[in-house]
Amino acid sequence: MEQAWEKYEQVLAGLRPLDRVAVAFSGGVDSTLLLKAAVMALGAGRVLAVTADSETYPARERVAAEAVALEIGASQILIQTEELAIPGYAENPVNRCYFCKQELFTQLLAVARERGISHVAFGAIAEDAGEFRPGLMAAREQHILAPLQTAQLLKREVRYLAHGLGLSNWDKPSLACLSSRIPYGHRITPEILTQVDQAEFFLLQLGFRQVRVRHHDDVARIEVLPEDRAAVLDLTALITEKFTRLGYHHVALDLNGYRAGSLNAGLPVTAGVWQSPPSDEPGDS
Repeated sequence: MEQAWEKYEQVLAGLRPLDRVAVAFSGGVDSTLLLKAAVMALGAGRVLAVTADSETYPARERVAAEAVALEIGASQILIQTEELAIPGYAENPVNRCYFCKQELFTQLLAVARERGISHVAFGAIAEDAGEFRPGLMAAREQHILAPLQTAQLLKREVRYLAHGLGLSNWDKPSLACLSSRIPYGHRITPEILTQVDQAEFFLLQLGFRQVRVRHHDDVARIEVLPEDRAAVLDLTALITEKFTRLGYHHVALDLNGYRAGSLNAGLPVTAGVWQSPPSDEPGDS
């Protein structure tokens, strides 16, 4: 994995010329590696971690992010985001993530300006450019930096580097907002988000690490890693009882197992490839 360290040096080299930087910090492994790199390149006093306290993410994720920021030694602030109040978001169109990220980056830029910070960065990685991610367009429009993606770091390399740098969440399972569990076109409500959150938390308490509960009205479709499917079947009665109490009438196990963005199946990849802004555009590093 020598190439991974070479890419990491590219990340550091890209960050060093910056005066100060605000990092969109979710607490996932990608944004954690970016935050660590920013602190290494600039020093803790010139880096600000900004975490969204969002209705579409479990509160436990915010708590975990606070612990990791403290571990790295970075200053952190929380901002409140209310995705369901964003026009067009609750209707759950296929470009839902665009509205979310547009609002997030608008708030991040405002926070940065208030503190005299000229640059905002987020933890997009190489694979994101080849997936359906409308949020990348919002990032490009607002000139948000993506140092890991610019260095073409892959997910496996991010985890390898995070482990090598001693980051405690290097093997943290991938996470996406709870809205991603609801098929496009089905309205998102606080009640559904809570229902999905409680269902997934129950599975996590049972010991499953990578889980998704896809919400199809009164049907819950469970996705776990292929090696965990047999364990889910062994716990059928327990899981069905809990999910029934949560309001699901039917519980299904997806035979394909966990797949990131499985509800995107059949959609055209139209998010486009994130690119660094040309040098004459504002926000260029």
